[in-house]
Amino acid sequence: MTEEYTASKPIYLQIADRIIREIVRKELTPGDKLPSVREMAVQSGVNPNTIQRTYSELERMDIVETRRGQGTFVTEKEDVLTILNEKVQEEVIESFIRNMKDLGLTQEQMIQGVENYLSRREGE
Repeated sequence: MTEEYTASKPIYLQIADRIIREIVRKELTPGDKLPSVREMAVQSGVNPNTIQRTYSELERMDIVETRRGQGTFVTEKEDVLTILNEKVQEEVIESFIRNMKDLGLTQEQMIQGVENYLSRREGE
């Protein structure tokens, strides 16, 4: 399963973002083992060096840990995962607000729009 990558951001960071989203969505849970560098490279359609750089970046961010001879695992540190969730939520909210401001909406209009949307979705 190869992916499409954009030129706006280095590929290793795009893959790191995908892994972070999978953690936030609980598709990857604390202690889960990530695919080997070689397996992830094949899955992602990139050079293994790109995946190694991705894993190194995630490890630098304390999101994963590499266990010698065992592989790379999602951190089990609850405080790190809580901060990660909050950071991703904040990024999504900031993007939403930027888009709404681009449409010329005021804060009150944004709030009303969200409330209307949520009340329509409650019945589903």
